[in-house]
Amino acid sequence: MLGLSDIEKSFRGPAGEVRALRGVTLELETGEFAAVRGPSGSGKSTLLHVAGGLLRPTSGRVALDGSDPYALSSEARSRWRAAHVGFVFQQFPMLPYLNVLDNVLVASVALPRSDAAERARELVGRLGLGDRIAHRPSELSVGERQRVGLARALLNRPGLVLADEPTGNLDPENALIVLDTLDRFALEGGTVLMVTHDERAAGRAERQLLLTGGTLDERRSAYRDAVNEPVPVPAVQGG
Repeated sequence: MLGLSDIEKSFRGPAGEVRALRGVTLELETGEFAAVRGPSGSGKSTLLHVAGGLLRPTSGRVALDGSDPYALSSEARSRWRAAHVGFVFQQFPMLPYLNVLDNVLVASVALPRSDAAERARELVGRLGLGDRIAHRPSELSVGERQRVGLARALLNRPGLVLADEPTGNLDPENALIVLDTLDRFALEGGTVLMVTHDERAAGRAERQLLLTGGTLDERRSAYRDAVNEPVPVPAVQGG
């Protein structure tokens, strides 16, 4: 599903060139859930942005389901991202003047679908937000806003979800809902690449990767071997 081949990414800094990624190579198959940990400034967010077609690497190749997003024009790459990649960010950006349903449907602007509204309502309900569907961001808790962001990421049925510290600002109950949803997505055939500082969150992934100094190392997790079916997501209201 996702292939990164010898990825290098450098930036110009006040003291000269900064090499954020150094020869990173990674392959994720359909249905895999991988977590990347590492200290601040180690290149974790840069890795996600490169993998998702948001940030062109200095060198190396990105392939998602056989396609190189950086071979496309900027406009075509935007459509490609809408069709293939869902992003979950730590800060869960929402449009303040739109309600929950319409914030989820923002993802359908770049990729219109006849069933978008029905799909959005299904995801909102699955994530325990059915009674909040007409509420605006200012009326939601931190955990609820993050669940809206997750629903938006899943709206277009992407093959790959990239999650940047998705539980970083959440209480344990909301963190569990987010992780269960990502786990279910992978068990149903999606691919997840998650950046996290949380060791417990990383333990939910089938593969655990450590990014330090722009280089990637890997170890396996036993968590996914211990479950045989998707974990049900609690229908939590509020929080």
